[in-house]
Amino acid sequence: TMHKTLHSPQHQRLVAWLKKARCDQGLTMRDLAAKLGVPHSFVGKVEQCERRLDLIEFIEYCEALDLDPGDGVRIVRKR
Repeated sequence: TMHKTLHSPQHQRLVAWLKKARCDQGLTMRDLAAKLGVPHSFVGKVEQCERRLDLIEFIEYCEALDLDPGDGVRIVRKR
């Protein structure tokens, strides 16, 4: 069955992966938001698990961080 996923362990792992990539690259939330063309509050809400990314947003987010979206899918699917 499908459950609310915003606070699931899978979602938290995915967000941690995205945040780590941003930090490892020395990007602030504002830097990433500028690359994405969104308000910096968007990045903050994603990283605080207050907002989910839809599939297209997820791919664009990964591309802005030079990440392979497939790696994110593998992180979510890990048991």
